[in-house]
Amino acid sequence: MSTLTKVLIVLLTIASIFLCGIVVTYVASADNYKGRYDTLYRNFRAAKASEENANTQLNKNKEEMNRQKARLNEDIATLNDEIRTLKGELANAESQRDDARRRKDNYEAILADYGKTVEVNNQLRSDAIDTATKIEAERTRQDKELKDTVTALIEKMAIIGVLQQQVKDLAEEKIALQEQVDRYLRQYGKAISPPTPVTAARAAVRVTPPTKDIDLKGRLTQVDLKNLLAEISIGEADGVEKGMRFHATRESKFICDVVILDVEPEKAVGWLDLLQEQPQNQPKTGDYVKTNL
Repeated sequence: MSTLTKVLIVLLTIASIFLCGIVVTYVASADNYKGRYDTLYRNFRAAKASEENANTQLNKNKEEMNRQKARLNEDIATLNDEIRTLKGELANAESQRDDARRRKDNYEAILADYGKTVEVNNQLRSDAIDTATKIEAERTRQDKELKDTVTALIEKMAIIGVLQQQVKDLAEEKIALQEQVDRYLRQYGKAISPPTPVTAARAAVRVTPPTKDIDLKGRLTQVDLKNLLAEISIGEADGVEKGMRFHATRESKFICDVVILDVEPEKAVGWLDLLQEQPQNQPKTGDYVKTNL
């Protein structure tokens, strides 16, 4: 065998070994790429399924949100209707309260006039009795005059009886109206002290009980001129009671009175009385209030 043949055999052997190595490397690489492809494909399918599930859940959540939004809109509309209804009832209650307050003022004027009428009639009756006593000795001559006086007196007493019945009816109507206003105000956390009934024809007209001479002092913390209400900075803990009358002042100037309607431990609420017409003399937050001027 020649040297050239041996060289060719060696070269062929080396080439075969090299080709075998290339084939082995290719096969190993192909298997590795296929595994990676399978892994990536499985991950892609899982991600795709997750995306579809997420979209499905998102659509369900959107539908549920829309349903809840519709229910909330219905609830809001219902609440708005209730608010409008309550505002209407409050306006009616305030109108009835103002009407009752005007009637109260009229009743007080009528009672004041009635008291004066009773005093005049009592004076007339006393004068008639004195006259009758003085002219007893001349009764025959003064008989006709005495009869006329007695007749006039009887007529006046009849008028007094009619007036007494009218005042009684007016007082009962006043109490009924006051109770109606009180029921409306209690719905909003307010109350009105019960009115003082008229028990005698000669009794003095009085809206509130007399205030004790305890010299309470405070300030106006809230003022509602529309509803004629005010809140003061002292309450039951300081000795404030329902029916007390406080005088509001500003720089030694009288502003108005506050008649207490409702008392809490640290504050009290009352209605404004004796208001003045001048705008600069209207009560406002910060004005001083006290029981004694």
